[in-house]
Amino acid sequence: QVQLVESGGGLVQAGGSLRLSCAASVSTFSLNAIGWYRQAPGKQRELVAGIRFGGSTNYADSVKGRFTISRDNAKNTAYLQMNSLKPEDTAVYYCNTLNRSWSWGQGTQVIVSS
Repeated sequence: QVQLVESGGGLVQAGGSLRLSCAASVSTFSLNAIGWYRQAPGKQRELVAGIRFGGSTNYADSVKGRFTISRDNAKNTAYLQMNSLKPEDTAVYYCNTLNRSWSWGQGTQVIVSS
């Protein structure tokens, strides 16, 4: 069973930056399209960024131009660089494949204060 460990969250002021990491315990990490998701209180989990096998990326409109997804296949790790953070970015952030095929990790909490 794949284990996902997200880290890097925290409390930051609006306009600040955070870099999230997602470490996966799977040898086939490089073969999978990976996504970063977030879930705010009372809301559904949503995809905010995705990166495919060839490196192509896509972003939700709400984070486009502010967030950057990347991956290091040698380390089985995905990253989410978040800049110009807004209070509405406050959520628990998770990673998974783009078809949500792995078991969810515990996520990492991001709180953006105004």
